[in-house]
Amino acid sequence: MRVRFAPKLLIVVGLACLVFAAEAGSGFSPTTAQVATPNFFDQRQRMTKPDLDGRSRVRFLTTTNYPPFNFLDQRGRLAGFNVDLVRAICEELDILPRCQIEAMAFRDLVPALKRRDGDAIVAGLSMTPDTRRDLAFTEPYFRYPARFVTRRDTPVTEPVADALAGKPVAVAEGSAHAAMLRAFFPQIDRRQFATRDEGLAALKKGEVAAYYGDGVGLSFWLESNAAEDCCSFSGGPFLSDRFLGEGLSIAVAPRDEELARAIDYAIGQLVENRRFSELLLRYFPVSAF
Repeated sequence: MRVRFAPKLLIVVGLACLVFAAEAGSGFSPTTAQVATPNFFDQRQRMTKPDLDGRSRVRFLTTTNYPPFNFLDQRGRLAGFNVDLVRAICEELDILPRCQIEAMAFRDLVPALKRRDGDAIVAGLSMTPDTRRDLAFTEPYFRYPARFVTRRDTPVTEPVADALAGKPVAVAEGSAHAAMLRAFFPQIDRRQFATRDEGLAALKKGEVAAYYGDGVGLSFWLESNAAEDCCSFSGGPFLSDRFLGEGLSIAVAPRDEELARAIDYAIGQLVENRRFSELLLRYFPVSAF
């Protein structure tokens, strides 16, 4: 599937948002009733706008099965946060008419890039020692926070470690979040469940004081019919490179540092002019942060 981008006007009306920086491995908590949208880009960097005039086209590779980042909409068109982010990047770099995005199976992404059948991968490819050997990466533009979810009638106040000390907290058995909960909150009584759904069901019944897991997935659960408006986030969010990885970046060929730095420049501009916040609010109406 190939999609060519046509210029599109983005209009932001009445969006209340807060942009704040987050450092790796730290916990942070917004203290405002506004919707919080994170900024993981270091705005102290001062980069000049790159010149990509020598490129006849820039081809981004993605998948269709990673909602809300990449998916097919009801009309079968490629959509999602990453797709709109690519469009915005290309607009900032003044290369929109030369931008393409192609969807394929996840397993085919890296081989396609190595064959030069694409220039960049924007599909949640993890930064690991193996991928770093074969690819170069932009700076992370999104990171997955861990969050506590509690019943609305029994919210947890900060500091959450003290509020939940000795209390039962559900977590998915064998997950990174279970290991993170043990390391970060040793005084909490961890109750491991085979699945997230089982742990959340125990929370709804009042059998545990909280559930600890992926903030992004939980933000969508909170708005779902399954939650029955029972619960909300308490404390956090919490970040950890060790347990949750370095986040989402765009991968390019190892010798294409020029494109990686150009993408970094564009994302920095999107953060500065708040378009990045607009994209987050569009696809994550309940902030995971």
